[in-house]
Amino acid sequence: MANPNRSDAAFWPDDNVILYDGNCVLCSGWTRFILRRDHARRFRFTPIQSPYGRALAQRLGINPDDPDTNAVVMDNVAWRRSDAALHAISVLPGWGAVRLLTTVPRPLRDAVYRLIARNRYHWFGRHDVCDLGGVAMTGRVLTELPAALDV
Repeated sequence: MANPNRSDAAFWPDDNVILYDGNCVLCSGWTRFILRRDHARRFRFTPIQSPYGRALAQRLGINPDDPDTNAVVMDNVAWRRSDAALHAISVLPGWGAVRLLTTVPRPLRDAVYRLIARNRYHWFGRHDVCDLGGVAMTGRVLTELPAALDV
């Protein structure tokens, strides 16, 4: 059975990019979780509110004005919903066991993911302005369109 959370991302010029909702307190916290553990500096981050993030979201079929998922582009594959989180976390040092959570049926994982996504602002709050991560994320936040897509 095909994975609805997986799609080809060979069209995108950058790899190892995490798309997140920069207005969402939970989503911004998730990027900081990754950042603190990504000692190899594998990942870069893009808020969906930026020109880069908006373009990536649109290419992945995510509504940038009302995002219902984050996305992770890794090895020319775009992952969404629970698969995005599990794939990103599982490549971090000491977190490989997270892959075991992929044995939980995807419909169940995604139902929980969707419940949290729908209520994220109510439960965790909302930033007044897009969170770009501050000094800790300097050089790792992509906001401008990649040259290959700049028109």
